[in-house]
Formats: sequence, structure tokens, C-alpha cells
Amino acid sequence: MEITILTVGPIQTNCYIAAMDGKNECVVIDPGEEADKIAGYIERKGLICRGILLTHGHFDHITGVVPLAARTGAKVYAYEGERDLMMDPEMNGSAMVGYEMALEPEILLRDGQALEIAGMKFKVIYTPGHTVGGCCYYEEEQKVLFSGDTIFMESVGRTDLPTGNGRLLLESVRERVLTLPEDVQIYPGHGPETTVGYEKRNNPFACD
Repeated sequence: MEITILTVGPIQTNCYIAAMDGKNECVVIDPGEEADKIAGYIERKGLICRGILLTHGHFDHITGVVPLAARTGAKVYAYEGERDLMMDPEMNGSAMVGYEMALEPEILLRDGQALEIAGMKFKVIYTPGHTVGGCCYYEEEQKVLFSGDTIFMESVGRTDLPTGNGRLLLESVRERVLTLPEDVQIYPGHGPETTVGYEKRNNPFACD
């Protein structure tokens, strides 16, 4: 799998473009802003975007979705429990930073669902805590996890925003992420990539 990281927007959100080696199809994970930059990269590489996968609905992960979808024709995927937050500018944080946006995903996903797209097979892992409907996308064969703001290198997502829950976040991290094989590469919503094994040994939130 070839993974390109484009850091976008004022909060330095990691937008990922993932494609299987030698294939011309891709998915985009969390196009937070700068849709023209993301679409331009896809077009220069001769890729076809088959889907936009969202880990959660905060503004810094979804602001680029509508223009990117319009330019690529890709459908938008998100966890079923996150729709209300995405549709509410107060809850998704866009109103807080000076504009209002609402996003309705076209395809709602369920926990444990297998999503086959662009030659990749993602398992949807429901990881509430940062938001009520946050999720991760796990490609088991490639040993890759796109974690959004559930877990970062040596840290975890904040829980003081609408629908956040600290207890649920720790459960998600400990029971749903760090139980994956240690060599799984984690690509978070902000900051550098890491691995499950590294976080089990170094993340202060990994255990009680």
C-alpha cells in the first residue's frame, strides 16, 4: 500500500491518500481542508478517488469534503453514530472557528463492517470517546490503521468537546486499538505515525 500524507489546515490535520501499489484507484481519509491541494495531488498522480473515509466529524477533518467530493465524484463514508455531529455546526466545531458547515455522509458504516474499496479491505472499528461516533479504519493484510483522533503517538484525543467521553476513549484505545498486532502501523489524525507495539510500551494512556 502506498500512503501519502498531506498536512492541511491551521490545526495541521493529516489527510491520507491510500492506494494499492501499482493501482490507479485510491481513497482519501479525512480531507480536513485544502481540497484543491488534495485533488491536485490525486490528478497529478493519475489516480481515481473511489471514496472519502471520515474518522469523525470535527471541522478540521471534514471541511474539505464537499469540494473534494464535487471534484472527484467520490462518495463520503462515516460511522453511523457520527451523523448528528457532522450536521451540527456547534457540535462539529465549525461555528466556533468562524464559519458554519453541515455535512451529511452518503454512506453510513457499522462496527465491524468490512469495506472493500479501491482494492483495499478495511474493517470499521468503532472507537467512541473523542466523539460519540468516531471510528478507525483497519487494513489487516497491509497492517495499517487510520486512527483519526482516537490515538496519537504517546497520547490520545481530547474529550472536552461535544459528545466526548474520557472513559469511552480509554476503553477504545485499550480494548480496540492496542489489542491489534504490535506491528500494525498507526496513522493518526495529527502528528507522526506510530505502531501498536510502540504505543503499548510508551503511551501513558495504554494502561491504568
